[in-house]
Amino acid sequence: MLWEDDTAAEETPTANALDLAFSIQCRQLPVDHLYALSSALQQALPALREECIGVHEIHIAGSQNGWERPDATLGQYLVPSRRTRLHIRVAKDKAEEVTRALQNRTLDVDGCQLTLGAVKEKPLRSHDTLYARHVVMKNDAEIQDENRFLQRMAAELERQGIKIRKALCGKTSQIGTAHDPLYTRSLMIADLSPAESILLQQRGLGEHQHLGCGLFLPMKGIQHLAADEFQ
Repeated sequence: MLWEDDTAAEETPTANALDLAFSIQCRQLPVDHLYALSSALQQALPALREECIGVHEIHIAGSQNGWERPDATLGQYLVPSRRTRLHIRVAKDKAEEVTRALQNRTLDVDGCQLTLGAVKEKPLRSHDTLYARHVVMKNDAEIQDENRFLQRMAAELERQGIKIRKALCGKTSQIGTAHDPLYTRSLMIADLSPAESILLQQRGLGEHQHLGCGLFLPMKGIQHLAADEFQ
C-alpha cells in the first residue's frame, strides 16, 4: 500500500475518450472470456489493438445475498442479465466508426453467441478514486511481492505526469490467452486530481487494454471497497 496526503484543487479537463455501452443478448459466457471476446471483436474491427481500443470485462456483480462468482473449473458460466452491457473505451473521434462496425453484430465468444445491440455513449468524468480490475504483472517478483508491483506502477504513472498518493492492490487473477496466461492484480488509486483522473482513464495503465487490462473505472472510495474486487 502507498499512502500520502497531498491534494490541490484544479480545473477539470475535457476528456477526449469515452465508453461505448452496448446492450447484449447472450445466454451465457465463459467466466474467463476476455481473450475470446477480444478475438471475436477483432474479426469485426481489425484495428482494435492498433488503435488502443479498450475492452472492459463483462462484469456481473454479486447480490450481497450469498452470490458467488461461477467457477470455470467446474464448467460453470456467467449468465448475463438484460441490464448487462459490454463497454468499449475509444477515442471520441473513433466512436462512430466503432459503433458502425459492431452494432447488431453477433460474435462467437468461445462457442457462446453474443449479439451487440443498442449503444449509449458514456463520457469519462473526473473522480478522485479509480480502480482497474486487471493490471498485468511483469514477473514472478511482482506476483510474490505487491510492493514491487506498486513501485513499477508509481514509476509508470510518473512518466504520464500522475503522482500516486494512495494506492491499494487487490486480488490476483489470470487471463487465459492462446499462449501463456496473463497474471494480473486489481488496483485502486485514490486522491487523484481532476486532470490526473481524466488522463488515467484516457490512457490506461500498461499493456493488453484490448484484454481488459489497465482500464480504470470510478470507485466510491476506500471506505466503500467492494468485497468482490479487493480481497
